Amino acid sequence: MALFPLQAATLQLLRFRFSWLLLPVFLFALSMLDNVAWWRALGMFLLIHGLLYPASNGYNSFMDRDEDSIGGVQHPMAPTRQLYTVSLLMDIIGFMAAFLISLHFAACYAVYILFSRLYSYRGIRLKKYPVTGYLTVVLNQGALLFYMVYHNAGLPPSPIPWAGPVVSSLLIGAFYPITQVYQHQQDKKDGVTTLSYLLGVRGTFVYAGAIYLVAFGVLGWYFQADGHLLYFYVLQAWYLPVIYRFLRWAWECWNDERAASFSNTMRMNWLAAACANGGFISIILYKYFCG
Repeated sequence: MALFPLQAATLQLLRFRFSWLLLPVFLFALSMLDNVAWWRALGMFLLIHGLLYPASNGYNSFMDRDEDSIGGVQHPMAPTRQLYTVSLLMDIIGFMAAFLISLHFAACYAVYILFSRLYSYRGIRLKKYPVTGYLTVVLNQGALLFYMVYHNAGLPPSPIPWAGPVVSSLLIGAFYPITQVYQHQQDKKDGVTTLSYLLGVRGTFVYAGAIYLVAFGVLGWYFQADGHLLYFYVLQAWYLPVIYRFLRWAWECWNDERAASFSNTMRMNWLAAACANGGFISIILYKYFCG
């Protein structure tokens, strides 16, 4: 089968722009470093957000064959064999290129691919188990991603601050169930029981809010102990629109669960990612120009 030209369904289901929603952990890792090897950071950014995440999205879509809305795509097209082949090729290219960063980065890259496939593959399908599927996403997109970026972008490499992987996992842990709040019936129809489904719409908002509080509590404690409480205040300022929108949307869903729709979910997700990215970029800029 010809790989080129890429079919419209393949381009759509790789969901390149969805990587924007996962960028905060990458930027968080850079913001925690005092000295960044920027060429390595750029290389990791291109590999992670240009190959690793889209390939994972594509493989997941090929396995799921969704007919209803998925993250970032309201009307998904039917996946073809080309999507599977392109996803596999992207993984191979990304893994081989990861050695240009370091052996350590390549090993972490391989671990992410492995668990991403175990998450989606029909023969194993970790995503159908509410806790196992949840932890797979949280630990990979949170702790593992922070670890692989921080360890390889530092100049020279420095010990991993304990708060980094913990807060990254908590932020993803709060964010992830919200992304599923509109697709409970769709997941159930596919034999997938998500944590968000078990919690229900109201429970998902309560859980997400509680985990966000814990995440920022840990982050505040760490920044205070590290003598950089200003960074915490900067993040809080950027998160004010997110908090307002989250509480307003939670209230709407509490009174009418139909408000937990695809459009409202994506509006919340794009806003949260934009504010989080803005906050971490502000810290990076402050450290390099004012610190």
